[in-house]
Amino acid sequence: QVELVESGGGSVQAGGSLRLSCKYSDQHYYVMAWFRQAPGKGSKGVARIYDLDGRNYLDDSVEGRFTITQDKAERMMYLQMNNLKPEDTAMYFCAAARNAVRGWRADDFEDWGQGTLVTVSS
Repeated sequence: QVELVESGGGSVQAGGSLRLSCKYSDQHYYVMAWFRQAPGKGSKGVARIYDLDGRNYLDDSVEGRFTITQDKAERMMYLQMNNLKPEDTAMYFCAAARNAVRGWRADDFEDWGQGTLVTVSS
């Protein structure tokens, strides 16, 4: 069981920035990702990164504004969020999968953190 702990959420005004962090306890994963769940909506993947070669993918809604990175030595994953918009308001979750995933299918990720709340005001 991989333990994932998110931090870095908070409240910012539109146009501001935040950096989310995910500390993980194990390194036997294939891909890690950030998902978010806005109030009253389902979970949505926004960024994922592959352990083997660092390939990363961003959802169209955050492309050009968010960056996903990892520090394997420190067992940390980050989501740098710039030019935040009110529609980015959500609970953000760190997720990890030990095997290949089918895009943004949340069911493919076995381990999840508790989430960190991001609120963006206009």
